[in-house]
Amino acid sequence: MDISALPYRPCAGIALFNRDGLVWVGRRIDGPHEAEGVGRWWQMPQGGIDDGEDIAAAAARELQEETNVRSVTRLGETKDWLVYDLPPELIGRAWGGRYRGQRIKFVAFRFDGHDREIDVAHPAGGHKPEFAAWRWERLERLPELIVPFKRALYEAVVKELARFGK
Repeated sequence: MDISALPYRPCAGIALFNRDGLVWVGRRIDGPHEAEGVGRWWQMPQGGIDDGEDIAAAAARELQEETNVRSVTRLGETKDWLVYDLPPELIGRAWGGRYRGQRIKFVAFRFDGHDREIDVAHPAGGHKPEFAAWRWERLERLPELIVPFKRALYEAVVKELARFGK
């Protein structure tokens, strides 16, 4: 399969900062239904952008669908689109084989609610849970918590969004 002909899936990533400057991370649910492969790792919420959808609106929608969080203030976003390629063994399995990876803009939000608002077991709109657990973490630790094929992406996100964790 010639992966160079495959496009990147447009995606919105979310960096949700609490009042202490920590960022929300969730541990992925382990299962064969996962688009990016079977495994448990910690990551920030993310999801596809619908046709014609604004990036910040997509990020807020995905955040709500994955965590139930609505109480946020937008802080900013990454300047450029960031990309990652799927490992060869996942190309063809993920997203129906239509994409080679994702191109993502991360939107930073401040969490204005209380932790009890977060519900990964029963996300908004009846969406299937994507996370088994969650916690607040220092932003600079995220690259060591993510699956290896997303590590460079997370290093770029940390560098660009660190100003919001201060």
